[in-house]
Amino acid sequence: MNRPPLQGLYAITDARLTPGERLLERVAAALRGGARWVQYRDKGSDGSRRLAEARALAELCHQHGAGLIVNDDIELAAASGADGVHIGRDDVELDSARARLGKQAVIGVSCYNRLKLAEDATAKGADYVAFGSVFPSPTKPEAARADLALLREARARLALPICAIGGIDATNAAVVAATGVDMLAVISGVFGRDDSEGAAGEIVRAMEAGIGVPGL
Repeated sequence: MNRPPLQGLYAITDARLTPGERLLERVAAALRGGARWVQYRDKGSDGSRRLAEARALAELCHQHGAGLIVNDDIELAAASGADGVHIGRDDVELDSARARLGKQAVIGVSCYNRLKLAEDATAKGADYVAFGSVFPSPTKPEAARADLALLREARARLALPICAIGGIDATNAAVVAATGVDMLAVISGVFGRDDSEGAAGEIVRAMEAGIGVPGL
């Protein structure tokens, strides 16, 4: 498939909000609502289940013209047909992920609230960097905070796509998009709602309203 650009709504699954029996249903709704990227995030120990789910998600995302990223497991990303992997501070090194997955894979890196991490990841060939938590997050309440000023500074200093994550929903997506970031990663704001399709659509519209409106 033609991979979508690294921009727009980036919906991240959660084992509590998107349990296995509802995973495909909830992700399909988010895709219908306008999600362009999905991240499969599951820390469970059942490798067979995770592989089956990741393969099914890759097929579903590609049917919708969207991309699939696997959280922190390069072997699962390679085996499932996903488009790439997202790695954090305690995960595999970026160089190792690139060597395993190849030049065409999308590799994203969590940079928390540290621009130096983003600059290092850029130098090593990351495809996008992620900052957060922008707002208090129900998923990770202890996460470091990356405020709007940091996002604006990152946009001024970095040329590659930037993702913002943490507490983002339709009520604040516009102000985050106005900082110039490319992607809004959302968990509870999409999958914590009964109507994930409608929630995704609201975030997409809010994001579009904020793009190109500095100081919003």
